Amino acid sequence: MALSRRAPRLGLALGSGSARGWAHIGVLQVFDEEGVRPDIVCGSSIGALVGAAYAAGELARFADWVQGLGMRDVFGFMDFNLTGGMLKGEKLIAFWRRNFADFNIESSPMLYGAVATDLHSGAEVWLRHGSIADAVRASIALPGLFTPVAREDGRLLVDGGIVNPVPTSLARAMGADIVIGVDLNSDILHRHMQPLAMVQAPEADAEALSESEPEPAQPKSAGWMQRLTPWRADGPAVPAPQRVPSVLDVLMTSVAIMQMRITRSRMAGDPPEVVVAPALSNLGLLDFHRASEAIEEGRRAAKASLPQLRRFMR
Repeated sequence: MALSRRAPRLGLALGSGSARGWAHIGVLQVFDEEGVRPDIVCGSSIGALVGAAYAAGELARFADWVQGLGMRDVFGFMDFNLTGGMLKGEKLIAFWRRNFADFNIESSPMLYGAVATDLHSGAEVWLRHGSIADAVRASIALPGLFTPVAREDGRLLVDGGIVNPVPTSLARAMGADIVIGVDLNSDILHRHMQPLAMVQAPEADAEALSESEPEPAQPKSAGWMQRLTPWRADGPAVPAPQRVPSVLDVLMTSVAIMQMRITRSRMAGDPPEVVVAPALSNLGLLDFHRASEAIEEGRRAAKASLPQLRRFMR
């Protein structure tokens, strides 16, 4: 019996990355413009939030809202808390319920799933049923920033990016044949890395050194110190003043590095067919007021991925 050919099911796995997640909007805009319509959308953390707006058909209105966010608006959503996390997250999710989508995931116009993490066991939790707003709230519960979400079954749920930053596996489990993974943390280390200075002696100086007596031995650490400090053309190395990061800076950067490492590991074992990797190292995890920059970079990265995507869609 001959097998009938069917159209492949396309799944979208939107990755975690806090404020960098506004780049997902740009990615989705380009796909819509190009007629690329996923059958399945799932996400971790900020990817779950943007994915919920997309699944509900609210992407255009959601994009208008995020591009109008200023620092004062972002601060207005902060409901400070003394236990479990700096923020309760209730203001944000209440705003979402009032102005965007809150319906049962089972009745979503597009197949939708979100990833969270069980705080007690460390298990990955796939949220496929119940309130889409509740699923988003659990998936974005970044440890230290948002309080965990208590479920009726006794579980405490936190950010899905801890265990599965780009949820390719969830998209496949939901029936996707081709998965587009959007990785927001691929270049995160560029924010902190500096090129090493290369110092080379002129040829004449090198010849003179070979004929003269050897210089006293330098401490073993001297070479490293030279390479780790900037050089001036008119004098010796001058150490650059280093800003001491805040507790929140340390926490956010540590989470970003952790998610980058986990993403590389998981994508090596189960790679998506297409990877969209916006260059977002210039954006901090809490730069929610810089949505226009993130969206534009998401658009650029999505356009760059189209040739690879079309190979699978023939």
